Amino acid sequence: MSGTTPNALSSRRHATPVRIGAVTIGGPAPVVVQSMTNTDTADIDATVRQVAALARAGSELVRITVDRDEAAKAVPRIVEKLRTQGVTVPIVGDFHYIGHKLLAENPAAAEALDKYRINPGNVGFKAKKDRQFGDIIELALKYGKPVRIGVNWGSLDQELLTHLMDENARSAAPMDARAVMHEAIVQSALLSAERAEALGLGADRIVISAKVSAVQDLIAVYSMLAGRCSYALHLGLTEAGMGSKGIVASTAAMAVLLQQGIGDTIRVSLTPEPGGDRTLEVKVAQEILQTMGLRSFVPIVAACPGCGRTTSTVFQELARDVETMIRERMPEWRRQYPGVETLNLAVMGCIVNGPGESKHADIGISLPGTGEQPAAPVFIDGKKAMTLRGPNIAAEFKQIVEDYIARRFGAITKRPENVDVIE
Repeated sequence: MSGTTPNALSSRRHATPVRIGAVTIGGPAPVVVQSMTNTDTADIDATVRQVAALARAGSELVRITVDRDEAAKAVPRIVEKLRTQGVTVPIVGDFHYIGHKLLAENPAAAEALDKYRINPGNVGFKAKKDRQFGDIIELALKYGKPVRIGVNWGSLDQELLTHLMDENARSAAPMDARAVMHEAIVQSALLSAERAEALGLGADRIVISAKVSAVQDLIAVYSMLAGRCSYALHLGLTEAGMGSKGIVASTAAMAVLLQQGIGDTIRVSLTPEPGGDRTLEVKVAQEILQTMGLRSFVPIVAACPGCGRTTSTVFQELARDVETMIRERMPEWRRQYPGVETLNLAVMGCIVNGPGESKHADIGISLPGTGEQPAAPVFIDGKKAMTLRGPNIAAEFKQIVEDYIARRFGAITKRPENVDVIE
């Protein structure tokens, strides 16, 4: 795991590792990014396209809905098409209410999936609950699959919650209702995991999640879980919302837990704009981990926010162009230049902090602010290396980045023209 901070490393909770296809979560493995499709799984081509897009964006696990027979029958064809395209991301089946039936009646789907996700709050009700939960665990054992036991506060086991509420009411020092709900969520997950183990499913095939939609509730519930079990934990704020609200809420909740060493895999559950890009949730998850120093996915670009000294939009446009270049070039860079994701870049807008910030980056440029000389010094590995001038600064700087990557992580390439080099 590259780019880790001492605090994050020293406090990392080492859960029992779980193997999902070629991916490991828990133990010393890095925190894994995952996502979920929002296509109709029965629409094979649409689902294949979205899984492939999520995988290309960096999702290391992708979950698909398996809600009816048509969806279950589509699963092996989806997996086959993905593998034919060279997309090897593990596929997780999301089951509710009739998962036991769908898996039993569609053995090809049960075999093709890399993991099953079940919700103990709706796997079955009353007398059927234990039997249907047991059926899914038996199928997981038969096909050698791990299982995520995913509790959700919106579908919490009402019998368990009622029992705990009644017990709390009789207590000499009753807790408030929210604390009882936290306990019910935790108990639902742990009791279900214990039953799965009793049926023969090892801890190395069990992942737990406990989804709530409020930041403080998520922190409280996962802190309790981390203190009471060693199962791998899947983090995520459910129903986080749309746009900046969903991003901020998910980041606020998961960052606190990750800094405490809690969490082995994360999903950022964003409500997309109509027709919006589903891969945004993958990008946000990666950025949470990378900005915390837990993993490195793409080179980081530091850029100043701008002020009255930077009325020109040149540095904003260059920062945007560099970010776009990184996203577009990363698939090839990743193949050619191992370690390129650790690169740090800086695009600064004036002489106040520009040169200093640029020196701290692997490559930095300090563009002229309003009223400054029309020259842009470039710093490489902490030293001023050249000064760019003229109308082609953006293109020249991007070429400098390309050349530096080739020199540092691979073969030497040509230096850009029209620069003043400091020997």
